[in-house]
Amino acid sequence: MFYKLYPRDQIKNYLLIDVVLTVFLCYCVFRSDTALGLWGSLLLLLLYFVSFYFALWCRGGLLLAAVLSGLSAIAVFGVYIEPSVLMFGIVFADLLGRSKSKVHIAIGSGAIAISYLLVFLIRQEPLLETSNAIYLPVMIIQTVYPIVIYIKEKAKSLQGELDEANEQIAKYIQQEERQRIARDLHDTLGQTLMMIKMKSELATKWVDKDSALAKRELSEILDTTRTALKQVRELVSDMKFVSLPSELEHSAKLLHTAGIALSIEDLEKPPLLSSVEETMLALCIREAMTNIIKHSRAKRCTIRLETKDHVYGIHIADDGIGFTGQGDGNGIPSIMERMKTLGGSSAIVPSPEGGTRVSLKLPLRRHEKEDAS
Repeated sequence: MFYKLYPRDQIKNYLLIDVVLTVFLCYCVFRSDTALGLWGSLLLLLLYFVSFYFALWCRGGLLLAAVLSGLSAIAVFGVYIEPSVLMFGIVFADLLGRSKSKVHIAIGSGAIAISYLLVFLIRQEPLLETSNAIYLPVMIIQTVYPIVIYIKEKAKSLQGELDEANEQIAKYIQQEERQRIARDLHDTLGQTLMMIKMKSELATKWVDKDSALAKRELSEILDTTRTALKQVRELVSDMKFVSLPSELEHSAKLLHTAGIALSIEDLEKPPLLSSVEETMLALCIREAMTNIIKHSRAKRCTIRLETKDHVYGIHIADDGIGFTGQGDGNGIPSIMERMKTLGGSSAIVPSPEGGTRVSLKLPLRRHEKEDAS
């Protein structure tokens, strides 16, 4: 019930102040014997409290109307009791500052100043008289106070929006980090585990026919398992740098294990790439090799690297069953996302000769050597 009379969000900072000011106003009114009489004073107090209630809960035009009626009640008290009652107008000055309209704040602030001037004019007491000198700075403070509150509320609102935006950014970062981890797990561990699977199948095949070959495959499985453990550690710490030459060498070994012949055509000396660019391109090649082994049923694969018109291109072609779509995996989207991040482009299309062609193109930029002295 109480929360319907007084806003919950104002209890901590304003309730005690409002109670104290209300008690003092009632005391000033009832201790004074004025021409208003008891009923006149009660009606004005009722107008004050009704105006205060609406000013607490309303915004927009109703807030301005409540402030103006409340200031009017205080001004009448100021005329019939004493000018010090005008100081209670600080309550409405504070509530006026909650308005979202600058025009309403300007009108209300003007009304505060006018109420002071009218009271002293009607009472025929000079505002600048020595005995009344305190009222001029009080009037100025009350007139400016709504503007101060407006700026404070605006800053609070902007801070709230900033906090909300920061929360949203944190969620986006968390989501992006999850996607990165999923992509890296798919690109690195997925390929390694696939190699373990193939070598396990070979070991099973040779275990009864040729124990020496079976032992060799099992030994390679052990080495690959160690590699997988190392990759896990690297992924936990951060994404490692992957060089193109090492990835091409790794791809050749992987395709050889899968029974696919690989031909690498490096037409000229590769350009100087940043660590991020080289790593991204290497991971794109890794993903393409994984897709070839998994889906292509190819016998041969060609990787051609070339630089043309300030664009570094990597072209991968196989003689498999051809491109059938993106499917539900992370592979092709990962390639496209990585190239987009680098400001490059990617194309995965069926080859006219059969199979699939993957083209990665990266615009070249000037990079200083990272180890330059």
